[in-house]
Amino acid sequence: FVAMVLDGMDGRVARWTNTQSEFGAQYDSIADMVAFGAAPALMAYTWVLKDYGTAGWIGAFIYCAGAGIRLARFNANITVVDKRYFQGLPSPSGAAVLTGLVWFLVDFGIRPSDWMAYLVWAVAVFAGVTMVSNVPFWSFKEVNWKKRVPLWVILACVIGISIVASRPSLVLWALFMSY
Repeated sequence: FVAMVLDGMDGRVARWTNTQSEFGAQYDSIADMVAFGAAPALMAYTWVLKDYGTAGWIGAFIYCAGAGIRLARFNANITVVDKRYFQGLPSPSGAAVLTGLVWFLVDFGIRPSDWMAYLVWAVAVFAGVTMVSNVPFWSFKEVNWKKRVPLWVILACVIGISIVASRPSLVLWALFMSY
């Protein structure tokens, strides 16, 4: 989740400081693949999928490969797609779905079991396939962050942060599942 925040900031900082480059764009993709592809797959695999045999590593691989394909497609289509929507589930959101599930289960003291392996496997495959799908996901890029913000929006943000802080694992996972 920290990687998601930093990933959202790195491009903006590079543009603000006029330090963006092709190398930086490629390096960002490699970092995204590690943070949002390999790490969540490895975490799910070591937590419960390793006990599921061949199907376990296949589920983790489908997720990891889906993240890699998603990132490659994003880089290849960056100049031709509608900026308002992502084509397929963004890899940070896919990572939040998979890692958020494991975080939620651990936070609530649910121990790995056979049904848990089925659930984590299904979510890993679902997230991996959704990342390479053509389903449009709103990108939030047309929100004008420089526009004046009404007081009720600030109050709603404070309430939202309070709700997330009450049970972060449950609320964040539920938010990303609803996305």
